[in-house]
Amino acid sequence: MDVMHSLSDLIRELFDQPGLEISAMTTANDVDGWDSLSHAMLIAAVESAFGISFSKKESMTIRTVGEMASCISGKLAQGDKLP
Repeated sequence: MDVMHSLSDLIRELFDQPGLEISAMTTANDVDGWDSLSHAMLIAAVESAFGISFSKKESMTIRTVGEMASCISGKLAQGDKLP
C-alpha cells in the first residue's frame, strides 16, 4: 500500500479539492479549509481508512502530510491496528 498516495487521495476527498497538489511538505496552511476542526475530522478519517489509532499527542504534533504518512506507515508496520 502506498500510504502517501492513499493519504493524499483522502485529503483531496475530505477537503473536496480533487486537483490539490499534495507533497510530503504540505501543511494545513497550504490547504483551503484545513483548520483545527477539519484537522480533527481528518485524523478520524485517517484512523478509519487505515484501521489505526493516533494518540492525542500524535494527532496534535503532526504538522505535515509527510509526518502523517510516516506515522501511519510506522503503525501499519508494527501491526498497530484497531481491534
